[in-house]
Amino acid sequence: MKTSIFPKILMLPVVASLAACIPSPEDLETEPVKVQTPKGVVTCQLYRHDRVTWDRAIDYPATKMSVPEADAYCRQEGQRRLK
Repeated sequence: MKTSIFPKILMLPVVASLAACIPSPEDLETEPVKVQTPKGVVTCQLYRHDRVTWDRAIDYPATKMSVPEADAYCRQEGQRRLK
C-alpha cells in the first residue's frame, strides 16, 4: 500500500501555525506576589485569573513549610483575586 508524502507536507504549515497559537505558561505570568502566611512570606507566581490551578510558589520558608503547602497558599491567593 503506497501513500503519498505530498498531503503530509501540506499539513506541516497547518500544524505549525496551530502550535504557535497555544500559549505557554510564561506568556500568562503576572508579576510575582508576596503573601504573608502564619509561617512566613511566600512569593507566588500567579497566572491569568482563569488559570488559578497553575499558580505556584517560587520562594517560601523551606524550613517551615513544604512545597505543596506553599503552592496551596499561592492557589488561595489566586482564588482570592478572582473574586
